[in-house]
Amino acid sequence: METNVQQVQDFYQVLKERRSVRHYDSTFKISEQELTDILTEATLAPSGANLQPWKFIVFNDQAVKEKLLPIANNQIQVVESSAVIAVLGDLEGYKQAEKIYASAVEAGYMSNEIKENLVNNITGFLSKMAPDRLKNSVLIDCGLVSMQIMLVAKARGYDTVPMAGFDAGKFIEAFNISDRYVPVMLIAIGKAAQAGHPTVRLPIEDVTFWNGIA
Repeated sequence: METNVQQVQDFYQVLKERRSVRHYDSTFKISEQELTDILTEATLAPSGANLQPWKFIVFNDQAVKEKLLPIANNQIQVVESSAVIAVLGDLEGYKQAEKIYASAVEAGYMSNEIKENLVNNITGFLSKMAPDRLKNSVLIDCGLVSMQIMLVAKARGYDTVPMAGFDAGKFIEAFNISDRYVPVMLIAIGKAAQAGHPTVRLPIEDVTFWNGIA
């Protein structure tokens, strides 16, 4: 019981201490292995039908981050942080259904018959979905994994800041991103050189309604 209580306390500490940090120790590096571990843990996030329609580009080479800097409106955290993670939405993520559900069969989570039905139903439905509706679904899933990246990073002692302020068109052109992917956000990660400033939240009564909206 004590272990469970401690885990809960640690979780709330992560929630309360996470800040959007914009100034980083530029000499501090996070290894590629640990960045991989952070992303691996973050991808435990939920997604529609477990299709995991996200891809990541990790920018940890200083010269490449310099290339990214003007695309991201010259936000200094791009070049000062240890890395910048670009979260991309995969508009053809449903094509991964066979691989994902085959792995679930191998793990003993479902029968092959159930897998076949799911794959056929999901791919058939999503392949015919209106583009805007499909994109919205992918953006929701990418928002979930992005928040998870930031929480996992904080739990490991690192700081982050999400950035929507970048030129998606120039990003696509500069890094040769195909039409299959939609840039969702950039996330800088590293060790803070300056703490993120405290912020306030609206009273929960201002944003919560019961059984309908006023």
